Amino acid sequence: MIANVLITDDDADYRETLCDALSRRGLSLHQARDGDEALAVIEREPIHLALVDVHMPRVTGLEVIRVLSERSAPMPYILMSAMMDEEIEREAARMRAYKILHKPIRLKVLRDIVCGGLAETYGWRPS
Repeated sequence: MIANVLITDDDADYRETLCDALSRRGLSLHQARDGDEALAVIEREPIHLALVDVHMPRVTGLEVIRVLSERSAPMPYILMSAMMDEEIEREAARMRAYKILHKPIRLKVLRDIVCGGLAETYGWRPS
């Protein structure tokens, strides 16, 4: 199985950094610049895991994971932010976010979390 991972962040350089960090794991990487674009990608692609920034224009990261939490098929989603607060963390936990990460995120830690989420949910192993 080739796992499809969606990286959603309004910072293009940060999205590219995360793509570079995950590209050597045998993943198919998709990008979205905001929550609205992320939801469109999720509708047309079989996404297996989503990395979602909290603070984005148009549709926020919390709104994206709210939609994902209502889906019948399980999908791990990881919420990330440089400005995380307790209220956001509680809301993300209530919606069963796989992980909640505070930026800056160490890339090795991120790779391990993404691979762990895919392994736990789908039995996926990196190539």
